[in-house]
Amino acid sequence: MSRRLHIEVFRYNPLDPNSEPQMQSFYIDEYDSMTLFIALNIIRDQHDATLQFDFCCRAGICGSCGMVINGRPGLACHAQTKDLPTHIVLHPLPVFKLIGDLSVDTGVWFRDAGTRIEAWVHNDHEALDPTQEEARMENSLANEIFELDRCVECGCCIAACGTARMRPDFLGAAAIARVARFYLDPRDERNVENYYEVIGNDQGVFGCMGLLACEDVCPKHIPLQDQLGIMRRMLALHSVKGIVPKSLINKLSHKGCCHENHQS
Repeated sequence: MSRRLHIEVFRYNPLDPNSEPQMQSFYIDEYDSMTLFIALNIIRDQHDATLQFDFCCRAGICGSCGMVINGRPGLACHAQTKDLPTHIVLHPLPVFKLIGDLSVDTGVWFRDAGTRIEAWVHNDHEALDPTQEEARMENSLANEIFELDRCVECGCCIAACGTARMRPDFLGAAAIARVARFYLDPRDERNVENYYEVIGNDQGVFGCMGLLACEDVCPKHIPLQDQLGIMRRMLALHSVKGIVPKSLINKLSHKGCCHENHQS
């Protein structure tokens, strides 16, 4: 027997001077394999066509449908209603600019973060020569880079981050993992000093409180805290060069680090 779902949705249009933040309830019948994304479309098709929420791929690839589901950031297309109680409460992701209802602007935030961390391969090579072979790398290294490249920029990790919610200048786990991806890439010729200038401060790796919420809510299960810990240790050791014996720094620098083959 199907359940009757009570879906309570945050409603507010910041562009409408007459709009006030409020919660609105909708009631729909559940059926097998229903996702929260499908439920929201039913609401918009059958109950209120003005409901705003973002979507594109419906397969957890675009990251558009991020929202707070019963207090926990997640993707609507990943959330099966059978795994949720009959009363479902939805809010927009915090930190990001609200467009309306459940829709937020993650694009501006990630574009700004990408600019701040200089998210591109840095090298002194001349202009690309299309006749040259592609740069080769070991499969194991390529897989490590791909692991960090799976981020869909949904914003769930940022919304779950205590520091990001208190400080708008904090880069967050997604941006720091992106830096780690370039640190792994042998085509990127930046050294530790260059990376220290980018994230070696309280806006970067030293601003994390270690609550682990970012990794806990990541829909792609990216090892965000592992990468943040690796980058923080590397930059912390760099900051005490000349103070701590070099032998100790060398001993600690690659301990348990999947980046140990990267030459900087």
